[in-house]
Amino acid sequence: MPDDEFLRSVLRDQWHLVPSELTGLPLVLMSCGWDFTAGGARYVARLAESAARQSVEAGLAAAQHLLGARIDAGAPVRTLGGALTVVVPQGVLAVLRRLPGRCLDGRDPVDQQWWGERLGAVHRALRGFRHSGLRPVQMPDPDAGHLDAEPWVRDAVAGAVGAVTRLTVTDQLTYGVLHGDPAPDVFAIDPATGRSGPLHCGASGTGPLVYDLAAAVAYAGGPEHAAELVAGYLGAGPVSADEVEAALPVLLRLRWAVLADRSARHDCPEGLMLARAALTETS
Repeated sequence: MPDDEFLRSVLRDQWHLVPSELTGLPLVLMSCGWDFTAGGARYVARLAESAARQSVEAGLAAAQHLLGARIDAGAPVRTLGGALTVVVPQGVLAVLRRLPGRCLDGRDPVDQQWWGERLGAVHRALRGFRHSGLRPVQMPDPDAGHLDAEPWVRDAVAGAVGAVTRLTVTDQLTYGVLHGDPAPDVFAIDPATGRSGPLHCGASGTGPLVYDLAAAVAYAGGPEHAAELVAGYLGAGPVSADEVEAALPVLLRLRWAVLADRSARHDCPEGLMLARAALTETS
């Protein structure tokens, strides 16, 4: 994680932005971020792993595509040299214009409706979107060495991957472009206008659209806390209720397995504890 002084230096040198305020955003699974003000305008900076640079740039292009489809989204800001991202020692950094308004509260039923509806609208708008950086979402490797971090991790990951494989063989799933990490804090709503949208499109890839919904449900605290989120999505998204009912439990289990995999790889005990508790409930 870069310190504020280093981040300010990169923003100044690469984007010619001098933040007067710099506030860390809540952590999400695939990246970290900051909200900042410069020259009277608001921006969001996102930092992801260097290996995800192509996917991050696909997400930035997806955000631009959404704007063209009249869906509010954070507009990517190019560097002084015209690049979409900059590689720093801690990963790959991108900057987007901050949508007006506040971030959604994943615990609030009304905000959950907005959250699900916007995710569904994003999925619809990205049908037909193409970018060279889009890659199929990769499932964790059950044979990876870091899964020896704790005795239960390997079996849990292998079980989740096996369940998804069986699902994709037996069920017809709807595939498309994924947001990648649709936490409630990634979506903003402007109370003055009622307009809402994603601050960014994550490290976009392709896969079953219900995987994005499962990621959102995980952020909401599980299916028992996400009824309005799912209802909002079904009202706006391209996936049927029958498909969501069949696929959501399996892909939610995969999402928790991804958390276990990443936590084991990055030696994060808190993430492993959270993943273990959730996988126990979903297995």
